[in-house]
Amino acid sequence: MRLLVVEDERDLASLIRDALEKGGFAADVVMSVAAAQDHLRLVTYDLVVLDLGLPDGDGLALLRRLRSEGTAIPILILTARDGPEDRVLGLDAGGDDYLVKPFHVPEVIARIRALLRRPNAALGVTLTLGNLTLETTTRQVRVENATVPLSQRETSMLEILMRRQGIVVMREVLEQRLYSFDSQIGSNALEVLVHRLRRRLQEAGAPVVIHTVRGVGYLMAEQA
Repeated sequence: MRLLVVEDERDLASLIRDALEKGGFAADVVMSVAAAQDHLRLVTYDLVVLDLGLPDGDGLALLRRLRSEGTAIPILILTARDGPEDRVLGLDAGGDDYLVKPFHVPEVIARIRALLRRPNAALGVTLTLGNLTLETTTRQVRVENATVPLSQRETSMLEILMRRQGIVVMREVLEQRLYSFDSQIGSNALEVLVHRLRRRLQEAGAPVVIHTVRGVGYLMAEQA
């Protein structure tokens, strides 16, 4: 899953991004309303973490604009505005949650996971294919009763393929969901990742196969 962090305090933004990436998310950081708008036009994000006091405008205006355009993406507001009326304004403008600075970073991650577990959101379901299961909240992968040790990125790729099992997932979609703009990746990074994931699943005895659709993408299915 890929998240956008809109925060102009550089150290805080880096802290949040690092915590998100350790939690298995890909995260982009921007520090202005204009940059946030540009990123949102380019990428389909699963959630936005939004500061309100930005150098080129008010995050509330961006939030209202997104909601007026019909954007349903979950938005967590992080701000120093701590008055009761500020919370009301933020939530009424379309925020899904509101957290006041200073805050405990693990609480931010917990609130993000809670938002992504809501109905029709990205977390909170168990994906199954044959005897292979993935708990999207705990990120635990199992074959029968045995845990399969996967890296965070391998788990993220497995989740994307399992959510679309039987359907070809285009390379561009995988790259967008797995890597942030700051990620340093080689031209064959996706192929290497698929190779590692195939090997780990095969070693674990998972009855699944990841097909390569040359020039298009990848498809996961149960082994015949």
